[in-house]
Amino acid sequence: MIINNISYRIKDYKVPFFKVLHFLYKPYKWMVFFPFFVLLTGICGIIIPFLAYFSPKYLDSLAILWSRFSLYVALVWMKIEGRENIDKNQSYVVVANHASQFDIFVIYGWLGIPFKWVMKEELRSVPVIGRFCNLAGHIFIDRKNSKEAIAKINKAKKYLIAKKSSIFFFPEGTRSLDGNVQGFKKGAFTLAKDMNLPVLPVTIKGTHSILPAKTTDLFPGKVELIIHQPFSSEDYDMETLISMCKNKIESSLY
Repeated sequence: MIINNISYRIKDYKVPFFKVLHFLYKPYKWMVFFPFFVLLTGICGIIIPFLAYFSPKYLDSLAILWSRFSLYVALVWMKIEGRENIDKNQSYVVVANHASQFDIFVIYGWLGIPFKWVMKEELRSVPVIGRFCNLAGHIFIDRKNSKEAIAKINKAKKYLIAKKSSIFFFPEGTRSLDGNVQGFKKGAFTLAKDMNLPVLPVTIKGTHSILPAKTTDLFPGKVELIIHQPFSSEDYDMETLISMCKNKIESSLY
């Protein structure tokens, strides 16, 4: 808990030593991490079309390398718990809390199972990342167009059936500004119940301290990825399933 709170203390300038560390990290952030991230993302942007055409099965491997290198260079260290809760022969609807852009690196780099994202349409226009997600078959949802959203969810169902893979949601719908878990939307759980798939709750702990939503206030630290035991979507009604998953994610966050 002390380690996870270090970044908060630095940013609040409550401890002079941490204030110095925060000051020293700023040049590293702007002169090392961000240039490296732009260069790495640009190189990936050049490679992506070739992989998509000649060897699409390696797109996920490229994303894993991009994510892990980004975390390493940001000086973020990872701890993963609960890998034993994943059956690699089972498809899941995976749900996680969302408080930082770094959540994407954590999930892509360390979840350890093949999956497709369900993400908001606005991300399609993000340079390189949007193109990669489109070529990799991730599912963009326009939340203002319910008819199209339903069609995309049906596409996700076909993918799950054909590939025997998993699908990933941030059920809050957007990043939390204060790091607390917001209300969960029903889309992920409706899909799970429609397909009789287990829901796999995942807690991402520490990324809000690393990079809070809608800021560039990056600072290194520890992030934990906690993979919980899955819940059977057949055994619970919708509201109970949502509540259980949300409570399980929150229980490891605080």
